[in-house]
Amino acid sequence: MSRIAYVNGQYVRHADAGVHIEDRGYQFGDGVYEVCEVRDGRLIDEPRHLARLWRSLAELKIAPPLGEAALKIVLRETVRRNRVRDGIVYLQVTRGVARRDHYFPADAAPALVVTSRSADRAKADAMAEAGVKVITVPENRWPRVDIKSIGLLPNVLAKQQAKEAGAREAWFVDGEGRVTEGGSTNAWIVTAEGVIVTRPADDGILRGVTRAAVFDMAEQLQMRIEERPFTVEEARRAKEAFNTAATAIVTPVIAIDGAPVGDSKPGPVALGLRRRFHEFAHRS
Repeated sequence: MSRIAYVNGQYVRHADAGVHIEDRGYQFGDGVYEVCEVRDGRLIDEPRHLARLWRSLAELKIAPPLGEAALKIVLRETVRRNRVRDGIVYLQVTRGVARRDHYFPADAAPALVVTSRSADRAKADAMAEAGVKVITVPENRWPRVDIKSIGLLPNVLAKQQAKEAGAREAWFVDGEGRVTEGGSTNAWIVTAEGVIVTRPADDGILRGVTRAAVFDMAEQLQMRIEERPFTVEEARRAKEAFNTAATAIVTPVIAIDGAPVGDSKPGPVALGLRRRFHEFAHRS
């Protein structure tokens, strides 16, 4: 079966999908995106993803391409047409097509692309059960990473560096030696006292949807959790570490820059959060 994409009002074969060469997403990276997990055919934490999408659009002064109800229909129809039971649905909104000029175009309509694909759930679970390695890289991104912009070149380079080093993820580190977040994840540690720690969701990190769900879950499970910066050195001394994202859920980290975290095995806190995550996540 051919994959199907939604492009500016039409469902087309994925192989035939395309946008204009003067789409501002292509020319300037002038757009935003969201990735929502699909599990058992249902969208996970969709309300938070859409709320973050509206915020990102507002921060860049891009008009929504559709109303929320219509967008929800498109997301579900794209998932349905691709017969995705477990996987992701991806949506991207750009400022639209206009003559290349740095100024905002006066009459361009925002462009919307939606795709969906399946993922191997068993493979992802096996990777989490084994744990992943991360490396650290200097923070070199623009200050507004709280906007989920499609301008991800520093993230791409960091994750490629991690791959070449035999790791799964790269953690960005600010000028004071404190971890900000991963190339496509939020970063967490568990202290020797069992406290779960992650950096505050200010303008220096993306306000992860999965991150927010973990906060809710930890509160309901009466787990101790703190929002505060932590250094690379503290992370290396931590009892556990893990990453969160819609595509990673909760994934234990077993090594940082080649140094083991804890006993070099996924810990009970991270694994427990992962295994129970979908009991608490919103399904729609």
